[in-house]
Amino acid sequence: MNHRSLAFRLALWYTLLLSATFALVGIGMFYGLQQYLHASLRDSLRRRSVQVEEILAQGSAGVSNADISEAINTRVSPEFNNRFVRVTRAPGSLIYRSGSPADRSFDPQAVPPMSYEWLNTNMVRRTVTVQNQRLMVNATRIDTPSGRYLIELGTSLQSIDALQDRLLALLGLLLPALVICAAGGGYLLVTWALRPVDRMSQTAEHMSMQNLEARLPVVPTGDALQRLSMSLNHMLTRLRDSVQISRRFLADASHELRTPLTVIKGELQEIVGGDAAQGEVRERIGSVLEEVARLEHLVSGLLALSRLDAGEAQREWLDVNLVELAASTAEQMRLMAEDRGIQLQFPPSAPMIVRGDPSRLKQVIVNLLDNAIRFTPRGGAVTLRTGDSGGDIVLEVLDTGIGIPAAALARVFDRFYRVDEARSRDDGGAGLGLSIAQSICVAHGAQIEVHSEVGHGSCFRLRFPPIPAGAARPARAATPQMRSVTGAL
Repeated sequence: MNHRSLAFRLALWYTLLLSATFALVGIGMFYGLQQYLHASLRDSLRRRSVQVEEILAQGSAGVSNADISEAINTRVSPEFNNRFVRVTRAPGSLIYRSGSPADRSFDPQAVPPMSYEWLNTNMVRRTVTVQNQRLMVNATRIDTPSGRYLIELGTSLQSIDALQDRLLALLGLLLPALVICAAGGGYLLVTWALRPVDRMSQTAEHMSMQNLEARLPVVPTGDALQRLSMSLNHMLTRLRDSVQISRRFLADASHELRTPLTVIKGELQEIVGGDAAQGEVRERIGSVLEEVARLEHLVSGLLALSRLDAGEAQREWLDVNLVELAASTAEQMRLMAEDRGIQLQFPPSAPMIVRGDPSRLKQVIVNLLDNAIRFTPRGGAVTLRTGDSGGDIVLEVLDTGIGIPAAALARVFDRFYRVDEARSRDDGGAGLGLSIAQSICVAHGAQIEVHSEVGHGSCFRLRFPPIPAGAARPARAATPQMRSVTGAL
């Protein structure tokens, strides 16, 4: 679980909020029940105290202690009701004290007495502890014709304490369970609520320059999420229009430049082939022809990139035997390698089938081999090999050439980028070959990687995804004629 994710943080805040709410509700329930029970008990004690006051108030001046005791036992029945009753006549004569309660919860004789003179008001409520039992006692002062009395009436708090302890135990078990449920439910709710964002993210991951028509799903929620998806879709539409305009301009410009360059080249070749151009003029025309050839290669590369960006490479995909295609391409490039004193090697390998355009895949291999041959000193070696790695089909071009500086590795696939401007230009390159190779690989769902060290050579690795089981068909012959693409490097 990603602790920094939005879902986790929202679920955490949701859990903390609900936990605080549950805790407050539990505390409020506990103290609310406590106050309610104590209020009910105080009201009950007050009613019983009023009964005793009525008994004393109705007694005559010469009423005996036995009559008072009998009346209290008859009307209040403290032992049966588990009550404590004690009546004291001023200044300190004990008139009546109840016996042990039926539940034996306390000893009435152990309850500390109060003096009539201690009371500052007519009624005082106190809590005393007797033999580890808490008692709530009401003390009431009353003046009657038979004398001044102090009435003490109380009861044990054992039942209330036991109920509070059970409530605390229940809350102690229930609150953690509620917090766990809140955490799990909150995470599920947040994950469910963020599903539209995940779908938008997955759709955005599949967007590319070859798939500009894809749009983010719009969830009809009527909130900021819907407005965000609609705004991003409008932005994607504007981006698509801008890219399409740029592509059309690049394709049209490249196409229009090919005709005048062809005418210029033909005219210059005719002049050189005739008798009119002699000496220095012939040399200058030859130099111009080289520049015209370089412009032709550049225009061809730009036109190829525009077609790749438009998805032209995905129109005619076949099941291609990559090993057979690599072998035929290596054989065609062998003459170029021998002219430069370089050994071109291609170890045999088992057939490997990929899906794609064979002419475009051949163009990638030609570009990589051409680069390797051009930048490998005489006496070096270039190796083209195929294999399997982690379920992917791999094609590698290795050389023992000059290598690529580490600072330039991140830009070797940029358009018009050349590691050594002067050397690349003298060698006829325009900095588009690797860009074309990368665009073809992206169109085929493949990855192209480069590993290089200055003075020790380079390794360009292509990783093709395997064809799903049951989707492959018998591979067709894939040996198209090699196009003139080496000059686009």
